[in-house]
Amino acid sequence: MKFGTLLDLSLSGAMAVFFHKKKPLLGSIIITDKCNLSCMHCGVGNITRRVYPFAHIQSEMKQLKEEGVKILQFYGGEPFLWEDGGKTVRDLVKEAKAMGFAMVNVVTNGTFPLNLPEADLILVSVDGTRDRHNKIRGNTFDTIVDHIQHAASPNICLYMAINQINKADIEEVCGMTKTLNNVKAISFNFHTPYPGTEELKLDEKEKQDCCDRIAKLMEEGFPVLNLKCAFPGFVKNTFQRPCCQCVVVEDGKKWVCGRCRDIEGLCKECGFLFAGEGTMVFGGNPKAIVEMFTKYFKFG
Repeated sequence: MKFGTLLDLSLSGAMAVFFHKKKPLLGSIIITDKCNLSCMHCGVGNITRRVYPFAHIQSEMKQLKEEGVKILQFYGGEPFLWEDGGKTVRDLVKEAKAMGFAMVNVVTNGTFPLNLPEADLILVSVDGTRDRHNKIRGNTFDTIVDHIQHAASPNICLYMAINQINKADIEEVCGMTKTLNNVKAISFNFHTPYPGTEELKLDEKEKQDCCDRIAKLMEEGFPVLNLKCAFPGFVKNTFQRPCCQCVVVEDGKKWVCGRCRDIEGLCKECGFLFAGEGTMVFGGNPKAIVEMFTKYFKFG
């Protein structure tokens, strides 16, 4: 991460901590819910299959920028399926960078060529070793690995949602950060049990085991972006929510923290680690602040 970018984010974070500002700092735009996969753990893909127009998304970007958002993320569905009048997700990234967002990231399933050198991070979903990943996401593992190896820029972050199927694969997936070209880091989440996927969620004991193993990988020097000090809150499910500095926008509708708040009781079972980490950092937790800056200086 460039020093100027880190300074910009630090100043915004300081405002949130010391002046209790609840202005959003991280904004996510759903550019389509259309997806080429039918992953067994997903509860948000291919509901409407709408592809929102460029001008509409551009307007949402401007609104988020005016509200103070520093980090912008494009989500789907699958963002690489987005197209409008010859424009692609790459044009959206370029537009966001031109608007002055400090960081612009894209979250993808990795089944399309990763030709996005303008993005700060491309978060690529890898949900286990070959057999378990393919059980969850279909026969895509080899394609994704090939696309990572041939990405246009070394701006890849692996993105693993831990569930009952792949919980044994944490070490192997983390090891891919050392063996694959273009990978900068890895970020873990726990499965959020959207209706129909409840059987995939982990219990407290299983979460503790996973966190212990991830902590060990951190100690061994693997580039894990999660904050170790946040693990107890995730294991006990006591972390503060929602994270007021995170917003999600889709087709003119806005959610504070995430869309799961629309489903009764689901927010209380959220597995999105960044949200819990954000409430600690922006709430002024000194351990979280120090750990975040240490990680992003080293791996960002």
